Amino acid sequence: MKKNIIVIGLLFFSLHGFSQIPEDALRHSWTAPSGTARNQALGGANVSLGGDITSLFLNPAGIGLYKTGEVVFSPGYSLYGGKSDYRGTDGTKADQLNRFNVGTTGIVWASPNSHRKWNNTAFSLGINRTANFNSSIHYQGQNDMTSFTTGPRENFTDFYTTKPSGQSNDDFINNAIYNPYLGYTTRMSLATYLVDVDPNSNEVYSRPEDILNHYDGILNQDNAITTKGAITELSFGFASSYLDKFFIGGSLGVPIVSYNMHRLYQETNAAGTNNPNLFNYMAYEEDYKSSGLGFNLKLGAIYKASEKVRLGLAIHTPSIYALSDKYSAAMSGDIGTNYDIYTVKTNEINDGADQAYKYDLRSPTRFMFSGTYMFGAGEQDVTKQKGFITADVEYVNHRWSKFSASGDSYDDDDVYFDNVNNTLKDYYRGCLNFKLGGELKFNTIMARAGFAYYGNPYKDNDYLKADMMNVSVGLGYRNKGIFADLAFVQNLTKDVNFPYRISGGPNTFATVKGSNSNVLLTVGFKF
Repeated sequence: MKKNIIVIGLLFFSLHGFSQIPEDALRHSWTAPSGTARNQALGGANVSLGGDITSLFLNPAGIGLYKTGEVVFSPGYSLYGGKSDYRGTDGTKADQLNRFNVGTTGIVWASPNSHRKWNNTAFSLGINRTANFNSSIHYQGQNDMTSFTTGPRENFTDFYTTKPSGQSNDDFINNAIYNPYLGYTTRMSLATYLVDVDPNSNEVYSRPEDILNHYDGILNQDNAITTKGAITELSFGFASSYLDKFFIGGSLGVPIVSYNMHRLYQETNAAGTNNPNLFNYMAYEEDYKSSGLGFNLKLGAIYKASEKVRLGLAIHTPSIYALSDKYSAAMSGDIGTNYDIYTVKTNEINDGADQAYKYDLRSPTRFMFSGTYMFGAGEQDVTKQKGFITADVEYVNHRWSKFSASGDSYDDDDVYFDNVNNTLKDYYRGCLNFKLGGELKFNTIMARAGFAYYGNPYKDNDYLKADMMNVSVGLGYRNKGIFADLAFVQNLTKDVNFPYRISGGPNTFATVKGSNSNVLLTVGFKF
C-alpha cells in the first residue's frame, strides 16, 4: 500500500537549525477537554445546560445558574493503548500508558438577590485539563520510495550550490555541519556520512537512498514515539442572570503548556545488515520539550426560552501562547562494515549546547451553539425534574492557527514563520464538533450517557483520515448538599503520523488508532 501526498510549501528544515511543523499547531487546537465526571458522562456537552463548574471552561454564563456555593474535586485515571498501520504492515501495537489525572476542580461563590432584576451573580475559580498529550505510537513497515535522509539530501543539495569556487567538498561539508542556518537532521546526516557528495560527479547523494535507487532494495523503517504532558488551564469567571431568564458570563483563562516527546526512528537495509560497502543501519533518537503560558477569554450567554428549553451560545477567543522549546538528538549510521559506525549529537554541532528556541502561537477562535430540553414539570423545582437531553455544536477552523516570532528572535524569522503559516493554511481546514448527552433522574440517583465527535482537521481528507469520538456513561448522587459523580469515557482516535517529511517529493505516513479509557470521579459539597 502506497499512500502519498505532496506537502506544498512545507519548510521541514528551518533556519537556525530548528523548525515548527503543522502538528505543533494542531496539538493545541484539536483537543477533547476534560471536565467534571458529570460533564464527561454527558459527552462534554454543557454550553446551554449550565449549573456545573465545567461551564467556566465552556460557557461561563452557566455559572450564573448557581444559587449556592460549591467546592469540587475531580481525580481520574487513564489507560491508553493503540495500534498503527504503516505501508501495508498492520497492527503494530504501542506500549500501554497509564496515568493519574485531574478533571475540573475548583470553587463557585453564588450571591442570589431576589429583589433585583439582575437577581443572581456568581464567581468561580477553577483548574482543568484542556488537552491530554499522553500517548504511545509505534509502527514499522517497508519503504521502496524514500528514506529519512531524503529530506536532508534535498536540503543540502540546494545549499551545495553556494559552495565557493576552489573550496574542497570536505571543507564545505565540515563547515555545513556547524552551520546554524541548516536544519539539525541535515547537519547530522552529513556528520554520519549518511549524506555525502560524490567526488566524481559532485552530486549530493544519500546512502540509504542508494539502496532504493541503484540496488532495487527496500528499507525497513521503525518509528516509536512516546509523548507526555497536558495543557492545564487556570480560569476565573463571572456570571449574572436577569430574572432567571437570561444569563451572561465571561472568564479569563491561563493555559499552562507542558509537552514532552521521546522518539526513536530506525532504518535498516532489508537485504541484511552485514554489507561491507553499502548502507546497513541508521538510528535517530530525539527528545523535544515545549512549555509555556498563554491567555484567552471566553464569553457566553444562556437563554431560557421556556421552563423546558434552554439555548446557549459561547465564543472562545484565540489562546495566545508564549512558548519555549528545547531539542536534543543523536544520530548514528552504519554505512558499511568496512567503515566505522558514526555517531553525532546535537550539542556536538551546536557549541556544546542543546537547541532552545522561543516563539509565539495563536490558536483558533471557537464558536459554540447549544440546546437543552428538560423533562418533567416545574423546572424551577429541581426535585420534580425527571431528566434532560442536551447537545452542543462547535466550529473551529484549524487554518487560523498562527506562529509568530518572539521578541528575542532573529531578524529573518518573520519570513520563516510567514511560510510556515501559509503551509498551515494549505494543510488544515475548519470542522464541526458535536456533543450529545442525557440524564435520567431517580430521586437522589442519576444515570447519564453521552457521545462526542470531533471532525477531521485535514484539508486533504481523501488521504488523511482523522477523527475523535468519545462514548461515555455515568452515575450521580445528590443528597443534603453532598454530591458524587462517576464517569467512564472511552476515547477512540484516528489520526496520521509522518515519520519524516520531504519538501520536494511524496510523503508517506502511518494511520494511528488510539484507545483511551478514562475513569473519573467528582466529589463536592455545597455551602
